[in-house]
Amino acid sequence: MHDKFNNIHTTMSSASSDSGPSRSPSPDAEAGPSAKTFADLGVSQELCDACESLGFKAPTDIQAEAIPPALTGRDIIGIAQTGSGKTAAFSLPILQTLWENPQPFFALMLAPTRELADQIAKQVAALGAPIGVRTAVIVGGMDMMSQSIALSKRPHIIVATPGRLMDHLENTKGFSLKALKYLVLDEADRLLDLDFGPIIDKLLKIIPKERNTFLFSATLSTKVEKLKRASLNKPVQVKVASKYSTVSTLMQYYVFFPEVQKDAYLFYLVNELSSSSMIIFTGTVDRAQRLSIMLNRLGFPAIPLHGQLSQSARQGSLNKFKSGGRKILVATDVASRGLDIPLVDLVVNYDIPSNSKDYVHRVGRTARAGRSGKSITLTTQYDVVMLKGIEAAIGRQLPAFEVDKEAVAILSDRVSEAARAARIEMREQGTGGAGGKRGRDKGSKGRFDDNRDRDDDVVQGGMPNKKFKKGGRR
Repeated sequence: MHDKFNNIHTTMSSASSDSGPSRSPSPDAEAGPSAKTFADLGVSQELCDACESLGFKAPTDIQAEAIPPALTGRDIIGIAQTGSGKTAAFSLPILQTLWENPQPFFALMLAPTRELADQIAKQVAALGAPIGVRTAVIVGGMDMMSQSIALSKRPHIIVATPGRLMDHLENTKGFSLKALKYLVLDEADRLLDLDFGPIIDKLLKIIPKERNTFLFSATLSTKVEKLKRASLNKPVQVKVASKYSTVSTLMQYYVFFPEVQKDAYLFYLVNELSSSSMIIFTGTVDRAQRLSIMLNRLGFPAIPLHGQLSQSARQGSLNKFKSGGRKILVATDVASRGLDIPLVDLVVNYDIPSNSKDYVHRVGRTARAGRSGKSITLTTQYDVVMLKGIEAAIGRQLPAFEVDKEAVAILSDRVSEAARAARIEMREQGTGGAGGKRGRDKGSKGRFDDNRDRDDDVVQGGMPNKKFKKGGRR
């Protein structure tokens, strides 16, 4: 089977090489020369000092390209690889303008997930500390009343997820964004996708038309292009990455095997690369939960992260992984977007992503900020076409990762036993769609309560599409 796949791999890549040049961009293909310092970009001394205190030694390409036109009042569309410094690229111009003209509810920054919103808010607060910036994080899974109190203190900058922000605009007395000067959509393609679209459309009708809008993402979708035409004013497009590109410091591999051996191959990789901190991406919530239990039973402490965990459990998992308390995070695509998790050595795609855009975001969790990293995509006989599509999109052919098949065979029985025990444990806990108290828990109002949310996991992770009643959105 492996020889057959190699033949397919060689034939298809030969055909693609005959059709034209590689789409892998050179590092300087679309970005101008980076400025030497933030001061060269026009950033104020107070903010330059803040950058230095955070360890930002020199502007990245996206910062060097986006900050100067943003400081002159232009709208920005920024396309750059994950880990390239997009947050500072949109935060610094806003903070500098705020310093010159302080007012409450000055800027709104939207993110697709709670974790990313929290991360953005922390960086904005750190950058804006010298000028006394006040921020508020408005996301689902948290108490509405405490958020209302935070809004009553009239923060300068709000960082939010779309659904919960709309809840407050509709229900929190005295809160409005009529004086808003800046709108930022981070990971703009995801914000405009699926069920976020109608909320964004509604929000754009509420906020002032006379504003600056910044759209930042690692990829450029047709919906972002549509929004650009509809609501931006002569934007500057800053593009320092191709539509689908990965950094040069990332080593990318695939492993090919029969579907029935998938768990055994995963455990082999975890065992062989046990010194590495790793994120294992799955396509469904059930698999993320099952694999984390299975790996724990096999002696490798792993923690799950997905959109069906409570907010406190999700934040706990993320904090344990960030602090090094756990070296293995098993996650759905809720963890693939924008999160800056230091020192991730390895990304494993247990389930191959269904599109190239998600692949780019997943592997972008490693090899960040100039560091090296590694990704391994598990590939079965059913995944060949999807792997070829990813290779064509990123402009490179992935080499095979060397595996000791005899060692995998020796591990198979032990892995099968742990996998069976994990499934039994999930049934007993009522997870995995098997009923039980936790599986039936839909809160006091006949729906999943606000401590659980959909994120990307409903549509991309195989979760059932629940209909939500008014209130409690993310």
